[in-house]
Amino acid sequence: MAKTTTVAKASDASGSLVDPEQILKASKALLAHIKKAANSQDDSAKKNLLADPEEPQADTPIWLTLTTKRHIKDSSRLQPAKIPLPHSLNADPESTICIITADPQRAYKNIVASEEFPDELRKQITRVIDITHLKAKFKAYEAQRKLFNDHEIFLADDRIINQLPKILGKTFFKSTAKRPVPVVLMVSRERVDGKRVARPRGKKEKRDPSENVNARPLPEIVAEIQKAIGAALVHLSPSTNTAVKVGYAGWTAEHLAANIETVAAALVDRFVPQKWDNVRSLYIKGPETAALPLWQTGELWVDDAHVVADGEDAPKAIDDAKSERPNIGKKRKSLEADAEDEQVDEPKKTRAAKKAKVPESNDDKLDKEIAERKERLKKQKKAAKKAIDA
Repeated sequence: MAKTTTVAKASDASGSLVDPEQILKASKALLAHIKKAANSQDDSAKKNLLADPEEPQADTPIWLTLTTKRHIKDSSRLQPAKIPLPHSLNADPESTICIITADPQRAYKNIVASEEFPDELRKQITRVIDITHLKAKFKAYEAQRKLFNDHEIFLADDRIINQLPKILGKTFFKSTAKRPVPVVLMVSRERVDGKRVARPRGKKEKRDPSENVNARPLPEIVAEIQKAIGAALVHLSPSTNTAVKVGYAGWTAEHLAANIETVAAALVDRFVPQKWDNVRSLYIKGPETAALPLWQTGELWVDDAHVVADGEDAPKAIDDAKSERPNIGKKRKSLEADAEDEQVDEPKKTRAAKKAKVPESNDDKLDKEIAERKERLKKQKKAAKKAIDA
């Protein structure tokens, strides 16, 4: 028999179980294949006119695919999670950024326009808008499409990001291409012994909203924006398959391997229940390439309790359902019991109907009652005529 790979328990496994040499080897093979496929395209094939003619495959994304034995999440998560990378995915200085903030927007516009704000990052931020103006200006579908096409990256204050799916709708949230990335722009409250200090009670003093918006210091806001731009985004859904963009085909194999190693370790450690016990495989692939394996497990189950030994019969679902009836002892019966009762009662009803006798009709008694009724009517008519004549 072939040897199987033993999966280390989550408590015993430290870091990633993927061999760095295997990651580098797979990265070199995948990049070479994508470059070869791009150069061997026929002249009749459709080409991207905006791509670099010398390296047409440079913008091709590379994905790390994680396959688990059980679902990671029970429901879709609209907010992407962030994994910091050693090599940023958005290093293009010409990419535009839109920041959606809490009210008011003027305070954050002043922060971006200040002299202390980095010039390169300020050139990329082409729009700063709060949620009130977003509702007013981009309510129409055409306006939302224009906003979607005008910017490559969208950042949103974590205080209002849960309201965006209702405001922006399927234009932004139908796909994961440009979903707003959460950033923390509000200053955190002070902590004493690890606990937040309670806010003072009573009447609050009036303040100028353009001056005091509980914004973080400028260096912290710059660091938060740069962290969100350069991070890998994780979109979780109720499935056993999760794909994360880790690089591009125009990168070197060393840069791509470094990102893959970082994302693989953080993805399993932060988002996968039971850690490596629940991981089935890890792959890297391009949009139109085969998946190259990085790591695979030989154990196809999570818990030994779900394994049936040789010679034992698997438990039947029907027996389990009958033994776990929740309505035993209650007035309400199960559907199966009602169906059985109906089948038993049907022959009883037919027998009772046969035994019952139809009562015989008595015509003489009926004729006598009709004659008496007619006599009474005649007497009433005569009495009425006499009353009229008198």
